[in-house]
Amino acid sequence: MTQMDYKYSLLGSTVDDYRKRPLLLQVDDTPMNLFAVLEVKRELPRRWSMLGFFRKIRVYSFLFGLAVMFLIMASYILTGDKKGLLLTPSPYHFSSLVSPGPFAFNLSSVKDYAHIKLVVKSITSKVEFRSSRQLPELKALVKSEPHMFSAIPRKFLPGVKNPCWYEEYTGNITSDPYKTNLYGRYSRRFRTVFQHLRNTFQEHLFHRNRRLYRMRCLPYFYIIGQPKCGTTDLYDRLRLHPGVKFTTFKEPHWWTRKRFGIIRLSEGFHDRYPVEDYLDLFDQAAYQIQGNLTANASGSPSHPNIIIGEASASTMWDNNAWVYFYDNTTEGEPPFLIQDFIHALQPDARFIVMLRDPVERLYSDYLYFGIANKSAEDFHEKVSESLQLFEGCLTEYTMRSCVYNTTVNNAMPVRLQVGIYIVYLMDWLTVFSREQILVLRLEDHASNRKYTMHKVFDFLSLGPPTKEIESEITRSPASNTRRPADKNLGPMLAITKEILRNFYTPFNEKLAKVLRNDSFLWESNSKL
Repeated sequence: MTQMDYKYSLLGSTVDDYRKRPLLLQVDDTPMNLFAVLEVKRELPRRWSMLGFFRKIRVYSFLFGLAVMFLIMASYILTGDKKGLLLTPSPYHFSSLVSPGPFAFNLSSVKDYAHIKLVVKSITSKVEFRSSRQLPELKALVKSEPHMFSAIPRKFLPGVKNPCWYEEYTGNITSDPYKTNLYGRYSRRFRTVFQHLRNTFQEHLFHRNRRLYRMRCLPYFYIIGQPKCGTTDLYDRLRLHPGVKFTTFKEPHWWTRKRFGIIRLSEGFHDRYPVEDYLDLFDQAAYQIQGNLTANASGSPSHPNIIIGEASASTMWDNNAWVYFYDNTTEGEPPFLIQDFIHALQPDARFIVMLRDPVERLYSDYLYFGIANKSAEDFHEKVSESLQLFEGCLTEYTMRSCVYNTTVNNAMPVRLQVGIYIVYLMDWLTVFSREQILVLRLEDHASNRKYTMHKVFDFLSLGPPTKEIESEITRSPASNTRRPADKNLGPMLAITKEILRNFYTPFNEKLAKVLRNDSFLWESNSKL
């Protein structure tokens, strides 16, 4: 199947978590439908002159007609013949979201502490954890992504630590092998890297029986989450180890977004990135594993112990695209998760998760992704609105359904669900063993980098680096820290911290129990 064999269309609109806040209105104490398409009519001033009146009527009529035409065309083009329309909400409807739950919500009561405590109490009373989930069959996964499974073999090169294989190259060796790569189309950084790869592409082709082959590789390990938990710092330190190579840059987000055609959530859907585009990102590392073919005519990799990593902090939790591409036949829960596909292709893959106190993570997330008018008070309001939305969902649906609810996730003004670590971790443990997932805490990493980095080295079966390299790895300044302007905003309000602490407590308790480590309760942080 070629790239042209893909057929894409939009089933519903998508909303950036932070760029578009949910519109909460209340008229005569009756909450309005949160996801309704509102029509607002404005009366014209009564004192216009007749001439000016008719001139403006003509202008507005023209603009209105133009706008209607544009919306109709855009809806048709973007949605094709699918069930949804551009202006409709996600096809994943929740009737509970029409009503905000048993506790009527009013903007004037956002700062009402007693009200928000009731909302949190209602949420925590509904928290429950399933022991397992129904796993999809392999044939169902293959049917949903046939090209991906046809492009990646079931077995990899023997004697090579990293999952690699030789793929026959049937293209013209004088043509640009990266010309159609969508990463290169939308990223200047990729275009620069691809220029270098393009210049050395031919010399890395392996010749056998009058055929040409190129080495392809997948990652040996993935840093999968969570955002604002120190994944960038871990990535920057780990890539200093001589036995580790990464993609051309951090966070390609292929598994969660790019393979669905998501570049930026606010822009809707683009062409889906085929798996070949993703594999291209590992070519530079594959060349180092392969080594010099001139001196090694057998094609056996010269550096079989080098491993490749991939670090996208969305991989652990972001399944928001499922509702647009998979049938909703599982009572509001995704029929497939990211880890189902990775496990089907790489059952021996390894994963690193970096977590932090979810209360502090949410505030850091807000400061980093917020655009304007950020303040502790604004954060408090956004937290209150998000809690209300989540509680409204729980009035009719399970906790797990609400965590994976695309509509709720897109509507919440802060990403409350990302800090519910245990739901995601338990789902990952349904397909991968506990020994394949290393869970770290940012607090431990910040206080003792040498300890956490050695845990990572042992987990990945890496040889110890030289003292000079180890010193550089552990001594480097922290990456991606809070910006000075955000630091000036100060900490969150004490009342906000208490509300969030109460919300996350039952999830942290389950996490600590599953990991058999009480440090994941983050109880010491609550006393600060």
